[in-house]
Amino acid sequence: MPVANGRRVAVIAGCRTPFCRSGTLLKDARAVDLARFVARELLERTNLDGADVNAVIFGQVVPSALVPNVAREVSLLPQFPKEIPAYSLNRACASSGQAVANAYDEIVLGDAEVVLAGGVESLSDIPILASRRLADILVEANKAKSLGARLRTISRIRPRDLVPVSPAIAEPSTGETMGQSAEKMAKENHISRAAQDRWALRSHELAARGTDDGRIPAEIVPWFAPGRAGDGVVTQDNGIRRDTSLEQMAKLKPVFDRRYGSVTAANSSPLTDGASAVLLMSDSAARALGYTPLAYVRSYAVAAVDPGWQLLQAPIFAVPKALERAGIKWKDLGVIEVHEAFAAQVLSNMQGWGALGWEINEDVINVMGGSIAIGHPFGATGTRLVATLANEMARRDVQFGLLSICAQGGMGFAMVLERR
Repeated sequence: MPVANGRRVAVIAGCRTPFCRSGTLLKDARAVDLARFVARELLERTNLDGADVNAVIFGQVVPSALVPNVAREVSLLPQFPKEIPAYSLNRACASSGQAVANAYDEIVLGDAEVVLAGGVESLSDIPILASRRLADILVEANKAKSLGARLRTISRIRPRDLVPVSPAIAEPSTGETMGQSAEKMAKENHISRAAQDRWALRSHELAARGTDDGRIPAEIVPWFAPGRAGDGVVTQDNGIRRDTSLEQMAKLKPVFDRRYGSVTAANSSPLTDGASAVLLMSDSAARALGYTPLAYVRSYAVAAVDPGWQLLQAPIFAVPKALERAGIKWKDLGVIEVHEAFAAQVLSNMQGWGALGWEINEDVINVMGGSIAIGHPFGATGTRLVATLANEMARRDVQFGLLSICAQGGMGFAMVLERR
């Protein structure tokens, strides 16, 4: 994979909206508005002519029935020619990571020179479905040939038919939610409640530090929230708990196994709204257009496990594949970003990598916190991680960096970036 037809793929820049807990500061924003906003800002920040973009790829996990292809709506911004092809994809929490991987493939194959990849999620604005019986009745009523027949059909509706149906958060194959699976992993891997809370506190403390020293705000595009008190501008993630402590975390009750569990709201990532995007170019296009890459995509890999085993443990298989394809070792990595769906999952992943004989150095892992503190808009986390990793690699001047994402369906995603 590093040879890749001799065409290196550069990460030029990335940015994102603030990540906000669902139902709070971004609750009135549609996903498509967030996606278009962050794409437009990325063009502005890089001073790129939209006509130079060859493709737009966005990840989204819970799309709107009204906007099923959010990427195409992004590509129809006035800044772009209308002829730019675009598509949306879903690899669960790794969706926008996969968008970057697909962009990489297009550029390596010579099908594109410049690709805008991103992701978005608005869990404040998820589609609410009608019950199957109500849907059937309404379809039948719509086909009725007379008013009387239509009224007779509609009269069959009962109060229970009006109960809305939300998108499932459980695995279709097992019926388990991700939280239940995290709880299972904590038990089977002997991850204690204290260890989970410690990792969660670390995430909040490092995210607060990264916010205060300007590293995190540098990636954020301020969002104007109409009706918000003050100036209406949201400039920071609102899930970072600066005032929390291990003592406070210990008071929370387990959510998924109330009697014997250890996974709580404090050591889990929150439901979050937000969007992110990165700009990728072939090395030759970057030079021709005058850009200095932050990093290059060296390799990527995906893996899957039986969802009935340990749902969020596939990264322990994806990461070795990505490292092998990159031709490097774990010890060569200078910065590592691990998606934090749950502290139990992160610690289980690290335990799995440790079982391979790899030394786990927390000093280079999630150095500005992770999804537990920053938030996790499902479709947007992957490109956030790419941008954060590339920026931190540049600051530290390290050669290799890695990102890892667990995903629904027992999937794992990993990507290696390099700077030289």
